[in-house]
Amino acid sequence: MIVLVPKLRVPYPILLVLGGLALGFAPGLPEVELPPDLVLVGVLPPLLYGAAFFTSLRDLRANVRPVTLLSVGLVLLTMTVVAVVAHAIVPGLPWAAAFVLGAVVSPTDPIAATAIMQRLGVPRRIVSIVEGESLVNDGTALVAYRFAVAAAVTGTFSLLDASVAFVLNAAGGVAVGLAVAWIVRQVRRRLDFPPAEVTISLLTGYFAYIPAELLGVSAVIAAVTAGVYLGWYTPELTTPEVRLLGESAWEIVTFTLNAILFTLIGLQLPVIVDELEAYAAGDLVWWGAAVWLTVLAARAVWIYPAAKLPRLLVPRIRERDPMPSPAALALITWSGMRGGVSLAAALAVPLAIDSGEPFPGRSLILFLTFAVILGSLVVQGLTLPAVIRLLRLEDDGADDAREEAHARIHAAGAALLRLEELVDEDWVRPDTAERVRGGYTFRRDRFSARLDGGDDGSIEARSQDFQRLRRELLNAERQAVEELRRSGEISEEVARRVSRDLDLEDARLEI
Repeated sequence: MIVLVPKLRVPYPILLVLGGLALGFAPGLPEVELPPDLVLVGVLPPLLYGAAFFTSLRDLRANVRPVTLLSVGLVLLTMTVVAVVAHAIVPGLPWAAAFVLGAVVSPTDPIAATAIMQRLGVPRRIVSIVEGESLVNDGTALVAYRFAVAAAVTGTFSLLDASVAFVLNAAGGVAVGLAVAWIVRQVRRRLDFPPAEVTISLLTGYFAYIPAELLGVSAVIAAVTAGVYLGWYTPELTTPEVRLLGESAWEIVTFTLNAILFTLIGLQLPVIVDELEAYAAGDLVWWGAAVWLTVLAARAVWIYPAAKLPRLLVPRIRERDPMPSPAALALITWSGMRGGVSLAAALAVPLAIDSGEPFPGRSLILFLTFAVILGSLVVQGLTLPAVIRLLRLEDDGADDAREEAHARIHAAGAALLRLEELVDEDWVRPDTAERVRGGYTFRRDRFSARLDGGDDGSIEARSQDFQRLRRELLNAERQAVEELRRSGEISEEVARRVSRDLDLEDARLEI
């Protein structure tokens, strides 16, 4: 399935869920049953931290109202509605287990939706809201999940106590996350060893999660808070080499952890299905479809009032931020997919309650969670491009292009100013300064022409021709280095180092 990702141009979570389903019924595979807490503590922290780290703080601030309404109000509504429906249609499913199921399937996963949206050029604000929601609602859902599991395990629950504990858990999680992130920031400021810095980055989610868990506050919110904080400050702490290594490492880790989750559920599917043999196959399919449709219906019911009521009640919001179009609201509704976080939470449901009896409905929770993920990723994910085109929400990318041109013009101008300050230094040769000045001047003129539209196309054509020539020359360099490596005239290490420099130059070309 993984090798099909670049060929099919399908976001990899969709193929992972199909691969996990196929793996579960492959003959001869061993039965796997992991300690539940190992899944939650071992897999979730880096996923949460990584998502927060790469989230735009500016976009979060700009969309704080819709993100909060979706990540708190919608999560609680989804959990409640799913619990009611599941308890009503599944014979013998107790309320506590139904609420655990509702909490498990309430957080969204942004990977598939945002990958498709960005590829098709959906307006950035919609993408930012979907990303922000998926980041913050993990904290809300998993705190609610903890309370639901505790109620199922102990057999007691108090709404007042849970509400107070929810606030204290969230505040404590933020405090722990900020404290850990500040310490990590101070450490990384004093480091100059890329492997160690990347390793610390990969482990920071655990650094925030585990102390918060030991203190009894929200470990999820701690990991998310640390990610947002360090995502904002990291550019001033790292070198270009660390950033290149870190981005590659995070992409691999995120993909691997998601693959592990779907592999684990695939390996456990036969055990789950065997434990559900008392139920008819038709009933299981009906329950899975009903829970998925309930999740989707709850989202559809919430989206419009959550957008309309604040503008109806507060004129200032209405004036500053007009009502989104029905097409935008429909797309946000359809993009609420479930993925890795829901899967990790389902796998982390305890095996037994305090009395020693098996956790009520655990196999059903796992099965129905997988059914919701399958329905949302496969049905919603595969149809999302058609929905975007049907709603005519493709964006021409003009805003992003203007911002990029503005940034490059500003950066080139700063370089030219610094060059004039250094031009009289003994180590700056006149011919070198002139060559560099010409390159930066051309870059500034090129992006200025993009920004103001004052170019007849000649500047851009010159740039494209230069880039094509540069790539041909880089390919010639690579072939020459490869010939030296194969003939034994240079070592493997030297060949890798030179090739990496050539690849970095190649990556900077736009064509």
